Amino acid sequence: MLEYKIPKSMLNKGTGFLTGYSHSLNPYSGCSFGCSYCYVRQMPVSLFRGKPWGTWVDVKKDAADVFRKDLQRAKRKGKVTIFMSSSTDPYQPAEAKECITRSLLEVMVEDPPDFLLVQTRSPLVHRDIDLLLRLGCRVRVSMTVETDREDIRRLITPGTPPIEARLRTLKRLKEAGVPTQATIAPILPSSEDLPLKLLPLVDRICIDDFFMGDGSGGKRTRSLGIEKLYQEHGLEEWYHPEAYRRVYERFIMHYPEESVRISQKGFEP
Repeated sequence: MLEYKIPKSMLNKGTGFLTGYSHSLNPYSGCSFGCSYCYVRQMPVSLFRGKPWGTWVDVKKDAADVFRKDLQRAKRKGKVTIFMSSSTDPYQPAEAKECITRSLLEVMVEDPPDFLLVQTRSPLVHRDIDLLLRLGCRVRVSMTVETDREDIRRLITPGTPPIEARLRTLKRLKEAGVPTQATIAPILPSSEDLPLKLLPLVDRICIDDFFMGDGSGGKRTRSLGIEKLYQEHGLEEWYHPEAYRRVYERFIMHYPEESVRISQKGFEP
């Protein structure tokens, strides 16, 4: 269900996991992808909503006008690096019609920040290649590819776009010349072929898991029942603080070590 709200501000100070950025930027509140492991489920924006995560989305009406003023104000104070987005997917289904994210990119093309990271799992990002190219080296698109197994995607994140669609999008971005990375975050059970599938598409990888990446050492994720889901499907070996090492070692067999980054370092500008 969509609701329309006019935001008082668009830029939030980069804190915690995002201290490498001056600001975060969320075109929407809520996310219809509704990932079962999403840490935002345990944050006030979700807990006090009174509706299940994934069933509601607030569209930030007139976001571009508010953002333009916020950006100008922030740039007067110093370097501006933006993470979009920290608590929603900027290219979730509502964006196809509402174009809030596109309107924000249009502002940034006119008045560029020092750096923008676009974090998404949606093929819709390819629609905005024209704007992303105009930002040049100031932008990086980070595409979430937690697994290459469709059975795992359907089990754990059934509301998200198919893996093959994401890989095709990475190919389109690369061919267009948009800076990209693949984000294996959080790692889900995957095959040994995942690095080979990404090798022709991206030269930079970020790996993260439930324990490093949920901002609470894994406590938020445990409260969501993800460990039980893994146990029910015989996937226990993948739910462990050291499980990410398996994926990391697979990638450094094919990528230079400096191109495979872990957790927070992988998201930084």
